[in-house]
Amino acid sequence: MYRQYREETLSKNKTKENASVDGVPMDTNGSANGGAKPGGGVQNGTGNVDHSTLDKNLYSRQIYALGESAMMHLRTASVLISGMGAVGVEIAKNLILGGVRNVTIQDIKAAEWHDLSAQYYIPESAVGQNRAAVCYERLAELNDSVSVTCVTDPLTEELVDKFNLTILTDSTLSEQLKVNEWTRKMKKLMIVADSRGLFAQIFLDLGEQFRVDDTNGEQCHEVFIEHVDKVTGDVMTLENAFHGLEDGDYVTFAEVKGMTELNDINPVKVTVKTAAVFNIGDAAKNFTDYKEGGRAKQVKMPKLITFKPLKEALKEPELVIADFAKFDRPAQYHALWQALFKFIEATGRPPKPRSDADADTLRTFLPQSDVEIDQKLLKAFSYQATGSLCPMASFIGGVAAQEAMKAVTHHMSPINQFFYFDALEALPGDYSAFDEAKLTEEMCAPRKSRYDGQAAVFGWDFQEAVLKQKWFIVGAGAIGCELLKNFAMMGVASSDQKLGKLKITDMDQIEISNLNRQFLFRRHDVGGKKSEVAAKAVKQFNQHLNVEALAERVGADTEQIFNDGFFHELNGVANALDNVDARRYMDRRCVYYGLPLLESGTMGAKGNTQVVYPYLTESYGSSNDPPERSIPICTLKNFPNEIQHTIQWARDLFEGLFTNPSETANQFLGDQRAFFERVDKMHTGQKIEILEQVKKALIDDKPKTPEACIEWARNLWQDYYHNSIGQLLHTFPADQVTDHGVKFWSGTKRCPHTLQFDVNQEEHFNFVYAASILRAQQYNLTPITDKATVGKLAAAIPVPAFTPRSGVKIAVTEAEAKEQAEQMGGLDDVDQQLQAYHLSLAKLNPKTIPPLLPIDFEKDDDSNHHMDFITAASNLRAENYDIPKADRMKTKQIAGRIIPAIATTTAAVAGLVALELYKMIDADGRLPKVPIDRFKNGFINLALPFFGFSEPIEAPKKKYNDTEFTLWDRFEIKGPKTLQEVFDWLKNDHGLDATMLSCGVSLLYSFFMPEAKRKARLEMTIKTLVETVAQKQVPEHTHDLVLEVMASDTTGEDVETPYIKYVI
Repeated sequence: MYRQYREETLSKNKTKENASVDGVPMDTNGSANGGAKPGGGVQNGTGNVDHSTLDKNLYSRQIYALGESAMMHLRTASVLISGMGAVGVEIAKNLILGGVRNVTIQDIKAAEWHDLSAQYYIPESAVGQNRAAVCYERLAELNDSVSVTCVTDPLTEELVDKFNLTILTDSTLSEQLKVNEWTRKMKKLMIVADSRGLFAQIFLDLGEQFRVDDTNGEQCHEVFIEHVDKVTGDVMTLENAFHGLEDGDYVTFAEVKGMTELNDINPVKVTVKTAAVFNIGDAAKNFTDYKEGGRAKQVKMPKLITFKPLKEALKEPELVIADFAKFDRPAQYHALWQALFKFIEATGRPPKPRSDADADTLRTFLPQSDVEIDQKLLKAFSYQATGSLCPMASFIGGVAAQEAMKAVTHHMSPINQFFYFDALEALPGDYSAFDEAKLTEEMCAPRKSRYDGQAAVFGWDFQEAVLKQKWFIVGAGAIGCELLKNFAMMGVASSDQKLGKLKITDMDQIEISNLNRQFLFRRHDVGGKKSEVAAKAVKQFNQHLNVEALAERVGADTEQIFNDGFFHELNGVANALDNVDARRYMDRRCVYYGLPLLESGTMGAKGNTQVVYPYLTESYGSSNDPPERSIPICTLKNFPNEIQHTIQWARDLFEGLFTNPSETANQFLGDQRAFFERVDKMHTGQKIEILEQVKKALIDDKPKTPEACIEWARNLWQDYYHNSIGQLLHTFPADQVTDHGVKFWSGTKRCPHTLQFDVNQEEHFNFVYAASILRAQQYNLTPITDKATVGKLAAAIPVPAFTPRSGVKIAVTEAEAKEQAEQMGGLDDVDQQLQAYHLSLAKLNPKTIPPLLPIDFEKDDDSNHHMDFITAASNLRAENYDIPKADRMKTKQIAGRIIPAIATTTAAVAGLVALELYKMIDADGRLPKVPIDRFKNGFINLALPFFGFSEPIEAPKKKYNDTEFTLWDRFEIKGPKTLQEVFDWLKNDHGLDATMLSCGVSLLYSFFMPEAKRKARLEMTIKTLVETVAQKQVPEHTHDLVLEVMASDTTGEDVETPYIKYVI
């Protein structure tokens, strides 16, 4: 049956009548052949939304992950999802968040108790009702730019024909074969996805020849050229730079001099010879000789992939490896899943939990093949066939949704064709009170509970322990929302007696750009605290959840909140953070308190997970990522050669004009004495820079009217895009030759040219307009926002003619820049210059001057003119140097240092994290002694797709005397104790002679201190000594002090030792 809830108004899309997607005619709905409305349907009403447009604020992070072209494909795609169990709803959620134009959910099954373990949109009161109908409204509200329709009739060929892609979940093999015949006949696409307990599968049939436009989703490589040998075809990169190409890649050329024919040729296929040399064959053999310069840029070329129909693929499967440590399992799972489908069709039900009889029956349904089936694996598979786990659904639903996006966008490489996954390591072993080998049918039997699906896998005793868990989630962004979902559905902290507790903290507020992947938030939540809104929303998934929301940042300044008592109550911590510093801080806290830490992160289609487990693994901080490459200062200031350089320059310019001067001036206005005391401690160059900045801000350049702000902005334009470039060309003319006879303007140095201001040119006007408004705001003036007025005033401002100065030194290298900065302190008139600044500032009366407004860069507010300024400033500088300009989206990503993000990867990563939590649960809240090979660190790249899992690295063992220790060990001593008593204890109990002792940044004792000082400190108690040296009281909330000791062992050798935990 079809039911129409609300009629959708689509008048804005009337112009799309002749559109098509991959040859499939589209109607005004944007759905293939009319979507899922052959006369009715349950459809969300979003009549006030223009679906033909792309909301770049909403989808910005996803656009950075997929690209705008792929997003436009999503905005015209139509997808049918059959089966609204755990996997089906996860896929639907991810595709709706992702912006698929039409999503139709279909199901004929009624909700059962075991669904509630993982299907978060079915409440307990809805058991017995149609699953699609129950969750329809919740799915429809996820994204008001997506048309969501609900169908409760059986699948028909007519219905499937309405969609570009059909996804089957919770389906039988016969149904899959039937639908696959339909999709093949109609030249449509099909995906199958399912999970059972700790097992999952995905199958793709995207047709005989599926085109992939971008196989890996990575940015194209671009390199400067040193030489092109037309005889051999070798192309050498400038300064042996790494080109990053692979055999079979294609490149184009630009800006090549001499061999100019190379600039106009079609993409050329390359072979790689070395990291800095690639070969283009005979493509250039008839061209003129190469002279100099040029760039080579990688070009993505389409690739065709052949898929077999399901019937053929079952006999000759293509298998993707999910875990290379389980290389032999996919072939076994291929047989086991077929046997399971036959068992269900024969008996009308899946095998019962822990039923050996059903496992024996399942064995009889195995297909004839040469694959030997591990009998333990068969039993485990049979035992869990009724299981339903939210973490598994989250992972497999995230992966399957990404495959669906690939299918409709042709972006990134799809799975070809079967993907099988298991997480059997999550089952407790004999090290746990919940050893899975001791489970019986009765211990896993359903009880008409929302946890039936999870108890079928782990047993009811384990489930009771889950309910009493106490965890802390740090961050309520994309991963934080997904972790909340998983933890709530697992039953973490959901004891009716409130014996468990889930705490979450996040200081950030909800923004529009969050809604695309942080699925617990809605538009009406924008501006609210993330943690508070998320905690309230997740209670709807599991009303028994005992969750507490905090809105504090974790760090040294909030340790009075996140104190000893806070951490001592916890069973573990899950990080959902977006910066390394906070991650490292929480890592140190978890090591200190002996708590497990679940770490994770995503970047576009990539994701990783890490397990940090007490007394077993290394910590997050045990390894460091390589530092990001910084752009040399001289490149930013004078020699940019790519758009990233001009964008970073514009970002620095923003802070140098509108942020730093205001803050520095306000420091002067707030406390002159303290300001000058700080300045006096700086080196001479810094003194001059700071004082000049304050003088300009408060005297020389201080505007009195909004018109003065426009004049300032116009002169600023002239200075940066004409005068400074003119000075650079005066110092280094276009035909300049170095002492070595090499052209100065060659290689990475692009010769610039000056610009002439034209108010009618968009970027010229935008710079002056945005800069004048920001300047007025900075000085608390009402800006002139009428564009015509600003344009008229700017065009009329007289600009002095520029005359270049002689003798100006411009740094060409980093060494020269450093030398010039050092020489500034040795100038003859420095003292006079400083005295003049002091004199000018001393004449000011700070009490009569209102403070300036420091403008902090905010990338996501389109009304604040921040991105307007940076985009214009960057593109004008790019025009100076003939660098291809960047649009606002690309500029925003680079200037805002935005990490690409997509809901599919987030869901998959959060699922993997939650699977690791299962392994950390034991009776009475204690931590089980889990073998390290049971834990899995994961790295996934859904674009390829690639899945890599490994054991965590064991905590390195160190040794003093005959005692081994790791980062998890420490000495512990209870105060009050004098320093001498602590040293005696180290000597007598551990055979260590202390030579130095510190607490934080305070050096408490050292062998090189004067004898009198050492003697006095040895007699002081540790607490008094710390307060004396630090010159501040130990906070009341601090119960312990961490003391770092340097000592020698019994042989007199210096040794590394654990730190000392001194209990006050």
